[in-house]
This record gives sequence, C-alpha cells and structure tokens, in this order.
Amino acid sequence: MLSLDKQNQLREQYRLINPGWEPATETYAALVRAHIQPNSRLLDLGCGRGGLIEQLVETHGAQIVAQTIGLDPDWESIRTHRLNLPAAVGFSHRLPYASNSFDVVFCSWLLEHLETPEQDLNEIGRVLKPGGVFIFITPNKRHPIAWLNQAIGRFSAVQDWLVERLYGRVAADTFPTWYRANSQAQLTRLDPSALKVEQLMCVPDPTYLAFHPLIFRFMCWFETALPPANRLHLVGVMRSK
Repeated sequence: MLSLDKQNQLREQYRLINPGWEPATETYAALVRAHIQPNSRLLDLGCGRGGLIEQLVETHGAQIVAQTIGLDPDWESIRTHRLNLPAAVGFSHRLPYASNSFDVVFCSWLLEHLETPEQDLNEIGRVLKPGGVFIFITPNKRHPIAWLNQAIGRFSAVQDWLVERLYGRVAADTFPTWYRANSQAQLTRLDPSALKVEQLMCVPDPTYLAFHPLIFRFMCWFETALPPANRLHLVGVMRSK
C-alpha cells in the first residue's frame, strides 16, 4: 500500500533533486493564504472532514473558522468535521447562499467531479463579491494517470478495489469523476459569465504510482519529460468579473 506518509517522503526526495519544486498542495495553500484579508469571508467547497482549513487555522488563528463556511454533499463528513466548521449540506451547482457573500471560495479535488461545470462555476461566481477569487486544485485531465483513472472508472467495482488496496482509502469516500473542468483548455473554453481565469499552473508529482523505487525513478523522469501543460496537478485562480 502507498500511504500518504510514504508519498510525502518521496516528495521530499523529489524536492531534493528538483530545487524550487513544491507539491501542488503547498502551491494551492499558499495561494489561498495570499488572498485572505483580516475580514475575508471564505467558502470551503467540498469541505469534507478537514483539509486546508486546518492549515489556515495554524497560520491565521482560530478566528478563521468563524470567517469560513463549509459546504459538502456528505452529511457525515460535516458532522465529523475536525474543527466543527459551520457548514451545510449542498452542491456547487446550486449554492445555498446569497449573491456577493464571499471574498474567497476554495476547493480541493472537486473540479474533476463536476458534471455540469459551467453551471457550477457561474454559481461560484455569483456568490463571490466583485473581484473575489475562486482557488482550486484538481488532477490534470491531460496527465496519463488521469487517462488511466478514466478508463478504470468505467468499471467502478475495480476502481473501488484498487483505491482501497493501493492507497488505503475507503471506497465510500470516492465520488464519480467526469473530467469536464480540469484541464487548461477546458477551463479556458468554458468561459463562465461570472468568472475569468487569472492563473493556471501545472505541477508535476511522481509519487502516485511509486510502489517501488524503480517506478519512482521512472516517474521522476517521466514527469520531467511530459509537456508542461500535461503535468499531474492543476492549480488555479479564477476571479469574479
């Protein structure tokens, strides 16, 4: 099994041989922190049981919880949230909030699950204040691992078995993926009326198939050899028009 701890160890090895590289999750977290002002109102889409908001508490203090609303389709995740975040059950294509409510909306690993992404993005733009930002991290549809996941995803029972055996994640914590809003081309083409793309970065990460040292070495080379637009993770900022 490839645990998160093992992946993080491999990321540190990759960082040593690629000075200046940082995991996409660190890039994403830094972007969110950079856009938070003392009185910012935040929405954590797909908040789950914790995640980035826990890191924000470390840097901004407990007050950040009072400034942040969580939204997730899974009531059990909200009920067991590690910070007892104020939250509601809902979906991003029909947000239960008034227009112009938030300065920052952020989400981790959500865009790949959107079935009607233009509707979702317009809803996000609607609840953002003018000039507010939507910051996200998502797997890049153009990476070969995403191609493999799409192929396997057609056989959901196989995908669930692999997720549990290879990564130790409960199959119930995985959701259908549509891959309709997680590439540079898709996000540019969607052009929702309420948001505009401000920044997109494709970040390599060789650890997801590194079940053996030789595979890790191959993936280190492979990620470097890929065209920049095809690298594993997509981190971006969209701004409310």
